Amino acid sequence: MASITPGSPLRFVRPNILALAPYSTARDEYKGGDISVWLDANESPYNNGVNRYPDPHQKALKEKIALVKGISTDRIFVGNGSDEAIDLAFRIFCVPGRDNAVAITPSYGMYSVAAATNDVALREIRLNPDFSLPVDRLLNATDKHTKLLWVCSPNNPTGNAFPTAQLCQLAQRFNGMLVVDEAYVDFSDKGSLLPLLDRHPNIIVLQTLSKAWGMAGLRLGLAFAHPDVAALFARVKYPYNINAPTQRTVIEHLERGVKAQVEELVAERRRLAAVLPTLPVVKRVWPSDANFFLVQTADADATYDALIAEGIIVRNRNRMPLCQGCVRITIGTPAENDRLIDVLRNLQL
Repeated sequence: MASITPGSPLRFVRPNILALAPYSTARDEYKGGDISVWLDANESPYNNGVNRYPDPHQKALKEKIALVKGISTDRIFVGNGSDEAIDLAFRIFCVPGRDNAVAITPSYGMYSVAAATNDVALREIRLNPDFSLPVDRLLNATDKHTKLLWVCSPNNPTGNAFPTAQLCQLAQRFNGMLVVDEAYVDFSDKGSLLPLLDRHPNIIVLQTLSKAWGMAGLRLGLAFAHPDVAALFARVKYPYNINAPTQRTVIEHLERGVKAQVEELVAERRRLAAVLPTLPVVKRVWPSDANFFLVQTADADATYDALIAEGIIVRNRNRMPLCQGCVRITIGTPAENDRLIDVLRNLQL
């Protein structure tokens, strides 16, 4: 691990984590050679395709991700969904019962769940009424014990991406780690912060393969960060957090690409943005940089129940801050979107 210099993100890390010796296997320790007999890990010797432990470092998978994302492998952490990276960020940077974190609200609910699990106070700051980013209010909510600042962009459930300049301003002014969750970045033309990691070593970028890449069932999330931070994530994670079939399957899917599917969803987003506001039950459709819309209706609870009765499930966000009367609707296939439009058009509330 590199020495802690004044600008290093390691200065924000819990001392016990800096001192942590990671779990090590014999396969980490041997320095090459033609190994054909594996008697080190008490595995079954009978080959059935999954009898050996998976690569704990996910080397082949990281090489593929590096090519797809245009980033070096030493900046990549691969987790069991983005939720693993969220939890690890709290475990690495926040001393339980002492440190705190700041997050926007409304936003993704796992930030507060992970904070509570790790006994870290989470200070939630409301977005502006137009869902824009309250930069000064976020920074004013921090103190000397604030180690993490969470921003989801494009944000869930509001759908809007925040300007890169504002996110960089947060990174420059915040004396801690800024975590930018880009789960929906593939649907946005606002761009990613990945090219700016060299300039801002205190930024962690989260992405996922569950949305645009269509691999939600495989549970694979990504964190990109300064190499020292990525190495800490690898130290603290459980050794075999990504199983072998998942690693192989993800590599296969990454080779296929999803450009055509993303283009169709973006086209459907444009279509729904034009059609939904014309429906009697819909009061407002918020602009979206993601693969969903936040839709204000005449009665969110009744709309949700009526859609369920017609076999369509959406997300009721009526009780979230700034989202009164709103449901969140994911963009589906053209046929699914046609069905949604027909049902909404005929709703009698």
